[in-house]
Amino acid sequence: MAKYRLVLLRHGEGAWTKENRFCSWVDQKLSSDGIKEAQNCGKHLKALGFEFDLVFTSVLSRSIQTAWLILEEMGQEWVPIQSSWRLNERHYGALIGLNRAEMALNHGEEQVKIWRRSYDVTPPPISESHPYYAEIYNDRRYKCSDVSQDNLPKAESLKDVLDRLLPYWNEKIVPELKSGKMILISAHGNSSRALLKHVEGISDEDIINLTLPTGVPILLELDENLHPLGPHQFLGDQEAIQAAIKKVEDQGKVKSAEK
Repeated sequence: MAKYRLVLLRHGEGAWTKENRFCSWVDQKLSSDGIKEAQNCGKHLKALGFEFDLVFTSVLSRSIQTAWLILEEMGQEWVPIQSSWRLNERHYGALIGLNRAEMALNHGEEQVKIWRRSYDVTPPPISESHPYYAEIYNDRRYKCSDVSQDNLPKAESLKDVLDRLLPYWNEKIVPELKSGKMILISAHGNSSRALLKHVEGISDEDIINLTLPTGVPILLELDENLHPLGPHQFLGDQEAIQAAIKKVEDQGKVKSAEK
């Protein structure tokens, strides 16, 4: 019997996800498909009888919008939401805005997979001349963060994401979990992967093979020491979920017409 249960998910499809671009810290809303994914996620969680007491999101709109839509579908709009940059997507540095398939064509699929999925490889940092630098670092949401703007990352590996996420997990989320609250975390592909790596003890080598589809809830069942009682569970139609995972993996491959 699980002592604690937690639902984690990657937000619904974003506008740039659809365009196969590295979105990262650029603030994008959900695509029309992403809105449907979030709504379907809420319908499914409601059908399964989930009742949330608290929701955590990043400060990026696609994460927050997903949480709103899920709670609306569940009739739980009143549930409090707490947002932190520490749950943001990984900062992809100079790669932000670039098309993944074009990157695979220019740099090779293996290199793109390393940039996207490896544990400790950091992409080239963003510079002030980057077309999205000002949009990110002049954004008012980061003036309210718990670190100075000078100390915000300019590029991150997955290890860096875990390092900035862990204090928030340990100091904010874990106490709420241990108080008996049922928690939903509406985060991003890499912040979710980093948290799963920590909770499930996934090795540095194996984490490269963990791919999370958009808008699919993940159930974690934990014992009194927050150790998993089994592997994480994707909730929903398993065949459809595997197809969605393949779709994400294929984003970093050269399109067949270009091969």
